[in-house]
Amino acid sequence: MSNKENIESKNHIKIIKSFSISAISIILALFISVFFVMWAKDYNFTKASGLLFKSIWKGSFGSKANLIETFVFATPLIFTGLAHAVAFRTGLFNIGVEGQFIMGMIIATLVGLIPGIPAIVHIPLTILAGTVAGALWAGIPGYLKARVGTNEVVNTIMLNFVAKSVSNYFTMGPFHMQDSATTPNIQKSSELFRFLGQFNRLNVSLIIAIVFAFLVYILLWKTTTGYEIRAVGLSPTSAEYGGISIKKNIILAMVISGIIAGLGGATHVMGVQHQSMQLGGFPGYGMDGIAVALVAKSNPIGVIFSAILFAALNYSSGTLMLAGIPKTIVYLIQGIIILFIAGEYAFKLISQRMKKKEALANE
Repeated sequence: MSNKENIESKNHIKIIKSFSISAISIILALFISVFFVMWAKDYNFTKASGLLFKSIWKGSFGSKANLIETFVFATPLIFTGLAHAVAFRTGLFNIGVEGQFIMGMIIATLVGLIPGIPAIVHIPLTILAGTVAGALWAGIPGYLKARVGTNEVVNTIMLNFVAKSVSNYFTMGPFHMQDSATTPNIQKSSELFRFLGQFNRLNVSLIIAIVFAFLVYILLWKTTTGYEIRAVGLSPTSAEYGGISIKKNIILAMVISGIIAGLGGATHVMGVQHQSMQLGGFPGYGMDGIAVALVAKSNPIGVIFSAILFAALNYSSGTLMLAGIPKTIVYLIQGIIILFIAGEYAFKLISQRMKKKEALANE
């Protein structure tokens, strides 16, 4: 076996081990949640597990309408999961994906409202506007992190609230539709094609999300830029010693993350909502994207399946309630999954520190 083949084989083993942890976490989370159903319904284990799994399946994939809406819900999660995955690979925690998604939504709405533009120009122009908005919103904390050394977590959290205020200003101000807490619908020329007619929300943004997942995979693992981004995430000191610019790659990773988040917001408006609405709170796609990326181990292809999982859990909450199961069981399952995966990261960190101490003691 050649050296290249040996490296590829080791990488494949690492990927399989990584995903097996996520799979085990999901199985354990579902197993533990059964006991809460037993307690809530006073059922035995077999009956409780059957009710829980049947309700989740029925609520997410059990009918054509539910299947469609599960994929509709999964689409923005693919975008936000990818945005977080890129940041994680660089050792960054981009909490601002939520705000970048919001900026993509509102700026795409404003451009989408412009009348008299043919669809062949209007659609790419609206998408471009949303992606640029997301990129700029992520570039600010990225630049501050690289040049000044400020914490990206604090900056991105603050910008989330600024983004929500900006969105509400336009939604309830200059572009407010009378008697409604929304903007008017965007022009037909800026709407994305819906596969099953106007009354089914599944649209071409799902294809765009899947294509971007593969593009991000190619970027991270098949290009020099991706290698530098991953190198900075694995060991900034070693990367800098090897001639890789840490500052450049921090800014670049944040901008790429913002582009993906902004694109997700733009396509969500263009394909699903067709307008911007007043935000009493955050949409939540950016925050859920953190869990999506963690379960996928920041693997772009894994993000697709992780997003579908979380979409299925969230969309099945209504069916769970009809079955007499509190919808909070969904958050319980998600929380347990994240807890197990976070435990793996903590275990790795502790083991690395112990190895360092042993190495220093042996010197």
